[in-house]
Amino acid sequence: MKLIGFDSMGSRGMATVIYTESLKIFIDPGVSYAPKRYGLPPHPVELERFNEHLDIIHREISDSNIVVISHYHRDHYLYRRGEEEFYRRKILYVKNPVENINVSQRIRAHILLNKMRVGEIASRVIYADNSSNVIDKGLHITFSPPVPHGADNTPLGYVVMTLIDIDGYRILHASDVQGPISFKALDFILKNKPHLLIISGPPTYFEGYKVQSIEIEKSIDNLRQIITGLEELETIVLDHHLLRDLEYRKKLGQVYDEARNHNIRIVTAAEFMGKPIEQLEALRKELWQKESH
Repeated sequence: MKLIGFDSMGSRGMATVIYTESLKIFIDPGVSYAPKRYGLPPHPVELERFNEHLDIIHREISDSNIVVISHYHRDHYLYRRGEEEFYRRKILYVKNPVENINVSQRIRAHILLNKMRVGEIASRVIYADNSSNVIDKGLHITFSPPVPHGADNTPLGYVVMTLIDIDGYRILHASDVQGPISFKALDFILKNKPHLLIISGPPTYFEGYKVQSIEIEKSIDNLRQIITGLEELETIVLDHHLLRDLEYRKKLGQVYDEARNHNIRIVTAAEFMGKPIEQLEALRKELWQKESH
């Protein structure tokens, strides 16, 4: 498995490549950066890292067999002019572009699938929502029903989570569920009993600004339920929104303590891949201050 361009690596994204004996599956082949943070534009180091990650994504998707798009936020799929070619002859599992979707994502989905003609040049386009798919002997891919992008009734719309079962070993990619905050996302995780959970953590950097404290608390409680409720769970890759906060470990101290008590490993994507943590967005102010000295 290869994790690319997560926030712990210096970019925004959750690009995940999973290899099986016969196939290569790419979930959320996108990467981005915040146009503004602390009122500042991206630092050149961030842009350099973004370009590195985008190059890797382009290389990895080229020989992928199956591509999954959990939702249509631009850090989760390729959308730029010319990038439609990377979808050619791929089997695409995509978030339903017309149902349980907010306006901005519906527009982006229409542009991708119709105006960019990805719906024509892909081998197949399958609406993923709430489906179970036998891909090969010993390989199943199951998608959640649409779950909120964070809290219930969020204006950010819905995402689908991806469960890949390889001969009984279950990997669950929980894109942008932000914790999870919603019980709908929590319920799917608990019912499907993953061995490895790759999940977007709570957006603690927005607490009291765009996200209510009670939602962060709910997210932390739900993470603790996952840890205490899943005997099979071995590893949690906790990243994305959470890593935009320099104090993420302190704020989730209870979660890390609970995981240690249950012999569950919690790591960032960078740590999972054996790389140093680079919270470049969260460090943007410091990076620009160094430039001025």
